[in-house]
Amino acid sequence: MEHPKPESRNHERPWWQTGVIYQIYPRSFFDANGDGIGDLDGIRRKLDHCSETLGVDALWLSPFYPSPQKDFGYDVADYTAVHSDYGTLEDFDRLLDEAHERGLKVILDFVPNHTSDEHEWFQESRSSKESDKRDWYIWKDPVEGLDGEPGPPNNWLSNFGGSAWAWDEDTGQYYLHLYLPGQPDLNWRNSEVQEA
Repeated sequence: MEHPKPESRNHERPWWQTGVIYQIYPRSFFDANGDGIGDLDGIRRKLDHCSETLGVDALWLSPFYPSPQKDFGYDVADYTAVHSDYGTLEDFDRLLDEAHERGLKVILDFVPNHTSDEHEWFQESRSSKESDKRDWYIWKDPVEGLDGEPGPPNNWLSNFGGSAWAWDEDTGQYYLHLYLPGQPDLNWRNSEVQEA
């Protein structure tokens, strides 16, 4: 028995619903300068391969921002620059221009949940309870545990195991990290964080 195909209500679907998106981890994709680490220029040199041989419509680039690399770049130390292992902002501009010349879209993997503990915002936040950026992250006082000793404010667990709270000796509070302790969570209830 033959079943008729349902008619589509939207014949013109957005590119991201119908296109082929190819994820690239810059560190291991292609090394253009011979230092053993993939880079933005390496991606640029392989654009024809991506567009013509693979026939993709868009490239999804994993994080290439400055980072201590505790979580493969997902611990961003600066959202406005390129990690020196991967090149420069000029290299990114050239990659973007040449991708667009080939009709390729470029999607950047943006990490809004947290920063690196090396990010200047967190460094300022942890410098003092009176810091202007203290509320940019989630800080809590310790609570008395079952053993009578001070401990984390609750029993939340990190996605990577262990407590989701890390102790900051200097200010006597815990900060929230749903991933690694080196990835403190931003406080998105703070309007200044939303604006930044």
